[in-house]
Amino acid sequence: MSTQLSTPVTRGSSEALSLIKREPEWLAALRAEAAERAEGLEWPKPEKMRIERWALGALGEYKAAEPVSRTEDLPAVIQPYLPQQTGGDYLVQHNSSIVFRQLSEELKAQGVIFTDLETAAREHADLVRPYLHTAVRQDEDKLNALHAALWNGGVFLYVPKNVDVELPVQALFLTDDPEATFAPHILIVAETNSRVTYVDRVISAGRAGKPSIHHGAAEVIVKAGAKVRFATIHQLDADVIDLSIRRATVERDGGIEWIIGDLNDGSVLSDTTSSLDGDGSTSDAKIISIGAADQKMSLTTRAVHFGKSTDSNMVTRAVMKDQATAIINGITKIEKGATKANGVQAEKVLMLSPKARGDANPILLIDEDDVTAGHAASVGQVSPEQIHYLMSRGISRVEAERLIIYGFLAPVVSEIPVEAVRTQLRELLERKLQS
Repeated sequence: MSTQLSTPVTRGSSEALSLIKREPEWLAALRAEAAERAEGLEWPKPEKMRIERWALGALGEYKAAEPVSRTEDLPAVIQPYLPQQTGGDYLVQHNSSIVFRQLSEELKAQGVIFTDLETAAREHADLVRPYLHTAVRQDEDKLNALHAALWNGGVFLYVPKNVDVELPVQALFLTDDPEATFAPHILIVAETNSRVTYVDRVISAGRAGKPSIHHGAAEVIVKAGAKVRFATIHQLDADVIDLSIRRATVERDGGIEWIIGDLNDGSVLSDTTSSLDGDGSTSDAKIISIGAADQKMSLTTRAVHFGKSTDSNMVTRAVMKDQATAIINGITKIEKGATKANGVQAEKVLMLSPKARGDANPILLIDEDDVTAGHAASVGQVSPEQIHYLMSRGISRVEAERLIIYGFLAPVVSEIPVEAVRTQLRELLERKLQS
């Protein structure tokens, strides 16, 4: 079953989508409102990147896939990425819909909810409705409004008060049909003093050169004293535009940790923001990216301090090859009244080609006196001194460059919370650096 999404998305198309999915009235109304808003809003305007020139109309149509009950029946291309442990907690989305989900009995007994967002909107409206589109606001720009109108599948993760989820909860998102809308929405709600780690992979296959869009969004609601670690690796082909918006709101003494691997082959808009609303709240963001061929990437990481004694740290590492372009923005905003806040950021770009371009833009916006803030930014080539040192120890030049690059990216790679995913990430880095 499918329904065509017009470009631009209209109230009629969003209502048709809700009807096909048999969504509750409140969600159908949200979609319709977002579709109307989209018509009057503008595209976001990231620094030095004209995304309106990208093929943003390749939205496709909603195509519901048949769910499966066994992992053996999932597409072969994602079999290597499935969690190795049996009885693990994970979801799989194939194009427009979730096709597999599994939650351990232990987490069920603790009251943890881990399901697709469409199901959660029907069965847990009291937990979904107060938070959906509160962090990623549909009135922010055309991109967010369109996403609110057409999102599909997605994840809802709810962790009750004082529950500590020891093992990572995982999800896989696969697009292999360029005519299918691929717009997962992730909503995580971590109640007071809870703990959880969420890990996902976004991959594509079998594209046949046809353009399409990954139109993803994530909202993380971190209540007082809760800690959430959010790790994601994107591995999309050159004909897939990756539009990923991530937002976290963090209450008193809560913490959000972002670990992001933007390792696509196509154009990328990645925007990750932590809103430190409560006193003592924290944000730690680590991002890596490798640009090759003629890729264009806009990578923005942002921390907004509202609470007192809040702390944010941002580390971005990018490696640029060929004629690739990356605009890397680190933004620390300390609002009036956020006394004793501390914001630190570092953006570093390693250039492997004279034709590549990497701009590192650290931005500090300070409206309060009693704070500390700092930034560092660098763009440079592989150090000849380091290569010479390694070669003097009997290592070839090619191997020396490889070791230096891996060392450059290590601060992020080492933070991936699942060993199997770390191994897969290293293999992906190897492939992209050698291509």
